[in-house]
Amino acid sequence: MEARLIGSREIAPGVRHFEFGALGVERLEFVPGQFTSFVDMIDGKEITRAYSMASAPSGSNRFELCLNRVEHGHLSPRLFDMKPGDRIGMREPLGMFVLRQAPRDSIFVATGTGIAPFRSMLQAHLKASSPAFTLLFGVRYESHLLYREEFEEMARTHAHFRFWPTLTRPDAGWKGRQGRVQAHLMEATGERRDVDFYLCGLKEMVDEVRGLLKGQGFDRKQILYEKYD
Repeated sequence: MEARLIGSREIAPGVRHFEFGALGVERLEFVPGQFTSFVDMIDGKEITRAYSMASAPSGSNRFELCLNRVEHGHLSPRLFDMKPGDRIGMREPLGMFVLRQAPRDSIFVATGTGIAPFRSMLQAHLKASSPAFTLLFGVRYESHLLYREEFEEMARTHAHFRFWPTLTRPDAGWKGRQGRVQAHLMEATGERRDVDFYLCGLKEMVDEVRGLLKGQGFDRKQILYEKYD
Protein backbone atom coordinates (compact mmCIF):
# COMPACT_ATOMS: atom_id res chain seq x y z
CA MET A 1 0.00 0.00 0.00
CA GLU A 2 1.11 3.57 -0.63
CA ALA A 3 0.10 6.94 0.77
CA ARG A 4 -0.01 10.09 -1.36
CA LEU A 5 0.49 13.46 0.28
CA ILE A 6 -2.46 15.79 -0.20
CA GLY A 7 -0.99 18.68 1.77
CA SER A 8 0.79 19.75 4.95
CA ARG A 9 1.14 22.85 7.08
CA GLU A 10 3.23 23.97 10.01
CA ILE A 11 1.22 24.07 13.24
CA ALA A 12 4.12 24.82 15.62
CA PRO A 13 7.87 25.34 15.22
CA GLY A 14 9.22 22.05 13.90
CA VAL A 15 5.78 20.38 13.85
CA ARG A 16 3.62 19.78 10.78
CA HIS A 17 0.09 18.54 10.21
CA PHE A 18 -0.13 16.18 7.22
CA GLU A 19 -3.09 14.99 5.16
CA PHE A 20 -2.62 11.82 3.11
CA GLY A 21 -4.71 9.58 0.92
CA ALA A 22 -4.21 5.82 1.08
CA LEU A 23 -3.90 4.51 -2.47
CA GLY A 24 -5.69 1.39 -3.62
CA VAL A 25 -8.59 1.63 -1.16
CA GLU A 26 -11.78 3.67 -1.27
CA ARG A 27 -12.06 3.67 2.50
CA LEU A 28 -9.24 3.38 5.03
CA GLU A 29 -10.49 1.42 8.02
CA PHE A 30 -9.01 2.04 11.46
CA VAL A 31 -10.04 2.54 15.06
CA PRO A 32 -9.37 5.99 16.60
CA GLY A 33 -6.10 5.78 18.50
CA GLN A 34 -4.41 3.35 16.13
CA PHE A 35 -1.26 4.06 14.12
CA THR A 36 0.00 3.48 10.61
CA SER A 37 3.58 2.75 9.59
CA PHE A 38 5.46 4.39 6.74
CA VAL A 39 8.18 2.50 4.93
CA ASP A 40 10.94 3.88 2.71
CA MET A 41 14.43 3.07 1.51
CA ILE A 42 16.94 5.43 3.13
CA ASP A 43 20.62 5.04 2.20
CA GLY A 44 19.94 1.54 0.94
CA LYS A 45 18.12 0.40 4.07
CA GLU A 46 14.41 -0.15 4.58
CA ILE A 47 13.23 2.19 7.34
CA THR A 48 9.86 1.78 9.06
CA ARG A 49 8.35 4.29 11.48
CA ALA A 50 4.95 4.23 13.21
CA TYR A 51 2.79 7.35 13.48
CA SER A 52 -0.50 7.72 15.34
CA MET A 53 -3.52 8.76 13.34
CA ALA A 54 -4.42 12.36 14.17
CA SER A 55 -7.91 12.21 12.68
CA ALA A 56 -11.02 10.11 13.02
CA PRO A 57 -11.98 7.69 10.23
CA SER A 58 -13.46 9.82 7.49
CA GLY A 59 -15.37 7.25 5.44
CA SER A 60 -12.82 7.85 2.67
CA ASN A 61 -9.18 6.96 2.09
CA ARG A 62 -7.94 10.17 3.74
CA PHE A 63 -6.14 10.38 7.07
CA GLU A 64 -4.10 12.92 9.01
CA LEU A 65 -0.84 12.80 10.97
CA CYS A 66 1.00 15.17 13.30
CA LEU A 67 4.79 14.89 13.23
CA ASN A 68 7.92 16.43 14.71
CA ARG A 69 10.88 16.97 12.46
CA VAL A 70 13.75 14.97 13.94
CA GLU A 71 16.85 16.58 12.41
CA HIS A 72 18.94 13.42 12.40
CA GLY A 73 16.00 11.06 12.09
CA HIS A 74 15.78 8.52 9.31
CA LEU A 75 12.28 9.26 8.03
CA SER A 76 10.88 12.55 9.34
CA PRO A 77 13.17 14.76 7.16
CA ARG A 78 11.92 12.83 4.13
CA LEU A 79 8.29 13.40 5.15
CA PHE A 80 8.87 17.11 5.79
CA ASP A 81 10.39 17.46 2.33
CA MET A 82 7.46 15.78 0.56
CA LYS A 83 5.38 17.83 -1.87
CA PRO A 84 1.68 17.32 -2.64
CA GLY A 85 1.37 14.30 -4.90
CA ASP A 86 4.50 12.55 -3.58
CA ARG A 87 4.07 8.96 -2.44
CA ILE A 88 5.48 6.78 0.32
CA GLY A 89 4.96 3.17 1.34
CA MET A 90 2.54 2.54 4.19
CA ARG A 91 1.07 -0.36 6.12
CA GLU A 92 -2.47 -0.90 7.31
CA PRO A 93 -3.31 0.71 10.65
CA LEU A 94 -2.75 -1.32 13.80
CA GLY A 95 -2.61 -0.86 17.54
CA MET A 96 -4.44 -1.46 20.81
CA PHE A 97 -4.39 2.12 22.14
CA VAL A 98 -8.12 2.63 21.64
CA LEU A 99 -11.06 3.45 23.88
CA ARG A 100 -12.38 0.56 25.90
CA GLN A 101 -15.87 -0.62 25.06
CA ALA A 102 -18.06 0.51 26.60
CA PRO A 103 -16.09 3.69 27.33
CA ARG A 104 -16.53 5.47 30.64
CA ASP A 105 -15.41 8.81 32.02
CA SER A 106 -11.75 9.15 31.07
CA ILE A 107 -8.72 11.36 31.48
CA PHE A 108 -6.40 11.73 28.51
CA VAL A 109 -2.82 12.74 29.32
CA ALA A 110 -0.62 13.85 26.41
CA THR A 111 2.68 15.58 25.85
CA GLY A 112 3.95 16.92 22.53
CA THR A 113 2.83 15.02 19.43
CA GLY A 114 1.34 12.43 21.77
CA ILE A 115 -1.77 14.56 21.30
CA ALA A 116 -2.43 12.90 17.91
CA PRO A 117 -4.40 9.79 18.99
CA PHE A 118 -6.52 11.87 21.37
CA ARG A 119 -7.54 14.21 18.56
CA SER A 120 -8.62 11.10 16.65
CA MET A 121 -10.56 9.73 19.62
CA LEU A 122 -12.29 13.00 20.44
CA GLN A 123 -13.29 13.68 16.85
CA ALA A 124 -14.87 10.23 16.72
CA HIS A 125 -16.36 9.84 20.20
CA LEU A 126 -17.09 13.23 21.78
CA LYS A 127 -20.81 13.84 21.49
CA ALA A 128 -23.76 14.71 23.71
CA SER A 129 -24.21 11.08 24.77
CA SER A 130 -20.53 10.27 25.35
CA PRO A 131 -18.83 9.87 28.72
CA ALA A 132 -16.99 12.85 30.19
CA PHE A 133 -13.45 13.39 28.93
CA THR A 134 -10.64 15.54 30.32
CA LEU A 135 -7.64 16.28 28.10
CA LEU A 136 -4.52 17.22 30.08
CA PHE A 137 -1.97 18.41 27.52
CA GLY A 138 1.57 19.36 28.49
CA VAL A 139 4.12 21.22 26.36
CA ARG A 140 6.98 23.62 27.02
CA TYR A 141 5.74 26.71 25.21
CA GLU A 142 2.33 28.15 24.40
CA SER A 143 3.25 28.10 20.70
CA HIS A 144 3.34 24.28 20.87
CA LEU A 145 -0.26 23.79 22.03
CA LEU A 146 -1.16 21.77 18.97
CA TYR A 147 -4.79 21.97 17.78
CA ARG A 148 -5.54 24.38 20.62
CA GLU A 149 -8.41 26.15 18.86
CA GLU A 150 -10.09 22.84 18.03
CA PHE A 151 -9.96 21.62 21.63
CA GLU A 152 -11.13 24.97 22.98
CA GLU A 153 -14.11 24.83 20.62
CA MET A 154 -14.88 21.28 21.77
CA ALA A 155 -14.85 22.49 25.39
CA ARG A 156 -17.19 25.39 24.53
CA THR A 157 -19.73 23.14 22.84
CA HIS A 158 -19.55 20.12 25.18
CA ALA A 159 -19.94 20.79 28.89
CA HIS A 160 -18.62 17.31 29.74
CA PHE A 161 -15.27 17.90 28.01
CA ARG A 162 -12.44 19.72 29.78
CA PHE A 163 -9.32 20.93 27.96
CA TRP A 164 -6.48 21.58 30.38
CA PRO A 165 -3.24 22.76 28.76
CA THR A 166 -0.20 23.16 31.00
CA LEU A 167 3.16 24.77 30.18
CA THR A 168 6.56 24.08 31.71
CA ARG A 169 8.08 27.26 30.25
CA PRO A 170 5.29 29.83 30.22
CA ASP A 171 5.84 33.48 29.42
CA ALA A 172 4.66 36.29 31.67
CA GLY A 173 1.29 36.53 29.92
CA TRP A 174 0.23 32.90 30.45
CA LYS A 175 -2.72 32.61 32.85
CA GLY A 176 -3.31 28.87 32.65
CA ARG A 177 -1.86 25.84 34.39
CA GLN A 178 1.88 25.54 34.77
CA GLY A 179 4.30 22.68 35.29
CA ARG A 180 4.31 19.11 34.10
CA VAL A 181 1.16 17.07 33.59
CA GLN A 182 2.06 15.04 36.67
CA ALA A 183 1.28 18.06 38.86
CA HIS A 184 -2.37 18.17 37.75
CA LEU A 185 -3.44 14.53 37.90
CA MET A 186 -5.23 14.73 41.22
CA GLU A 187 -6.99 17.94 40.24
CA ALA A 188 -8.35 16.01 37.26
CA THR A 189 -9.59 13.03 39.28
CA GLY A 190 -10.66 14.62 42.54
CA GLU A 191 -11.84 11.84 44.83
CA ARG A 192 -12.96 9.60 42.00
CA ARG A 193 -11.36 6.24 41.35
CA ASP A 194 -13.87 5.01 38.74
CA VAL A 195 -12.25 6.69 35.71
CA ASP A 196 -9.89 5.36 33.05
CA PHE A 197 -6.60 6.95 32.08
CA TYR A 198 -5.08 7.06 28.61
CA LEU A 199 -1.46 8.24 28.38
CA CYS A 200 0.56 9.09 25.28
CA GLY A 201 3.94 10.78 25.03
CA LEU A 202 7.57 10.28 25.85
CA LYS A 203 8.53 7.23 27.86
CA GLU A 204 9.64 9.23 30.91
CA MET A 205 6.26 10.93 31.29
CA VAL A 206 4.24 7.78 30.72
CA ASP A 207 6.26 5.72 33.20
CA GLU A 208 6.10 8.41 35.87
CA VAL A 209 2.37 8.98 35.50
CA ARG A 210 1.68 5.25 35.65
CA GLY A 211 3.66 5.01 38.87
CA LEU A 212 1.83 7.95 40.41
CA LEU A 213 -1.59 6.57 39.51
CA LYS A 214 -0.82 3.11 40.86
CA GLY A 215 0.43 4.72 44.06
CA GLN A 216 -2.90 6.51 44.39
CA GLY A 217 -4.93 3.35 44.14
CA PHE A 218 -5.76 3.05 40.46
CA ASP A 219 -5.68 -0.47 39.08
CA ARG A 220 -3.29 -1.10 36.20
CA LYS A 221 -6.28 -2.14 34.07
CA GLN A 222 -7.55 1.44 34.31
CA ILE A 223 -4.35 2.80 32.72
CA LEU A 224 -3.83 2.41 28.98
CA TYR A 225 -0.75 3.91 27.41
CA GLU A 226 1.42 4.34 24.35
CA LYS A 227 4.93 5.72 24.67
CA TYR A 228 7.81 6.58 22.40
CA ASP A 229 11.41 7.69 22.69
